[in-house]
Amino acid sequence: MDIKTATALHRLRLISVPEALSFPALIIFGSILSRVSDIDFLMMPLGMLHGVFFVIYVLLLLDVWSKTKWPLKRIAFFFLLAVLPFGGLYGDKVLKRYEADGVIAARARREGVVGA
Repeated sequence: MDIKTATALHRLRLISVPEALSFPALIIFGSILSRVSDIDFLMMPLGMLHGVFFVIYVLLLLDVWSKTKWPLKRIAFFFLLAVLPFGGLYGDKVLKRYEADGVIAARARREGVVGA
């Protein structure tokens, strides 16, 4: 794995957790509190924040796809995780494993280990 691919994976990991937490926050604080109380002012900022996180996540996912040449099924899996509440937390765990595997493989290639 080259440095650009590792960086793209790392950036996607960085945005996956805030994106995963912003959706339940929007549901809990925005929707529920606005219905049971007079707190309507949270809907717009939380919705905008979640929307920004989601758009950044999708753009970074496309960047990872272009650099890693992953199959469309894997990209669709990570997109589905972005749509599910807390799905990005699992996505972060999976991306961490891909990132670590890539670093290990790159290190093995650099050291001349056969089969890497």
